[in-house]
Amino acid sequence: MGDRFKLILASSSPRRRDLLSRIGVVPDIILSPDIDESPLKGEIPRIYALRMAEEKAAAVPRGADEIVLAGDTTVAVGRRILQQAEDAEMQRGFLRLLSGRRHHVLSAVCVIGPDGKHRSRISDSIVRFKQLSETEIDAYIKSGEGLGKAGGYAIQGRAEALVNWMSGNHSGVIGLPLYETRALLRAAGYPLD
Repeated sequence: MGDRFKLILASSSPRRRDLLSRIGVVPDIILSPDIDESPLKGEIPRIYALRMAEEKAAAVPRGADEIVLAGDTTVAVGRRILQQAEDAEMQRGFLRLLSGRRHHVLSAVCVIGPDGKHRSRISDSIVRFKQLSETEIDAYIKSGEGLGKAGGYAIQGRAEALVNWMSGNHSGVIGLPLYETRALLRAAGYPLD
């Protein structure tokens, strides 16, 4: 497959674009999928993250010579899914819950190739925050960086100094696991060095 396919990134996240640039990939088109991101009743976090990535990829139009890439990052404490923090109170609740304990960051990727085949993978990283004081939580909320982020924090910013242990894929915790993404793009025929 020596053809040059156009790549559609089904995400408006600047973090995902930045991460893709680390592996030499620049999307030709950026589209923001409009889907319902509500978890289904009883849905476990891993299945939810994969479903979100697949639904986002399927929600954008794709031509015959185009590859679609979509991702989803889900923060989970046990079976509880911590969605994007919509306001300071939601973020405060998330940070209190995450304080001093381990949680999973599930980063799913779906690629739809020119053949129409959906290819998906997931990265599961474990992150543990230090015990957070109310002053630290207040200061982090005041920074504004965790609003709109899964779990109410952004590891690539100030929150990285609150993490005392991590196992897994750092790029996945930011929002797009590069190892899995690269493998899926190659399998779909996207030319990578």
